Amino acid sequence: MLVTNTIFRMGGAAILLSNKKHDEQRSKYKLLHLVRTHMGSDDRSYGSVIQQDDGDGFVGVSLSRSLSHVAGNALRTNISELGPLVLPYLEQLRCGWGAVHRKLWVTAGRKEIYVPDFKKAFEHFCIHAGGRAIIDAVESNLKLQKEDGEASRMTLHRFGNTSSSSVWYELCYLEAKGKVKKGDRIWQIAFGSGFKCNSAVWKSISVLDPKERNAWSDRIHSYPVQIPNAP
Repeated sequence: MLVTNTIFRMGGAAILLSNKKHDEQRSKYKLLHLVRTHMGSDDRSYGSVIQQDDGDGFVGVSLSRSLSHVAGNALRTNISELGPLVLPYLEQLRCGWGAVHRKLWVTAGRKEIYVPDFKKAFEHFCIHAGGRAIIDAVESNLKLQKEDGEASRMTLHRFGNTSSSSVWYELCYLEAKGKVKKGDRIWQIAFGSGFKCNSAVWKSISVLDPKERNAWSDRIHSYPVQIPNAP
């Protein structure tokens, strides 16, 4: 139970939201979709991250060894709900055709799975920076390129694992780099205890000034940096 004291860092983000029409002119983004997946009905998922007493009666957070497996299941469930909302119709047809083929392939002893191209739905990805393994796994499962996960890796490098708030540090990174253009769509993917996987889809509705001060302003010029592979 000491592990959580070593893998997390302090972080936080405050976001001002409005549903009033007159605020649209000064808003940066419009929320298009919010998909929340909660796996708490499954005992294994519920117990993967849980606050409880240790053997000496001290309260702490316990992480189970099944956490990565639980996170993978939550992500797949979340994506299956998000996909029909954001993917182009042609890509959805390919997914449906792939599902039919998958059943035939499994019968024949093959297990190839078609992975939809989410880069046709989004220009930017903000992946929960809970560790290099999480970023690598999401990139691999979604067939993304390394540059798609740049904001996540740089956030992890500079700020450490700030849990779900990391997706807002990543969006700040993209803004400071001048990568977010008006009309761009951003996919934020975050995980939490429960176990939860949440997706937020935003659309940029204004012209952003990369020089506007944010969490990266003091050293954005030093990034990206080369991160060595772990031994």
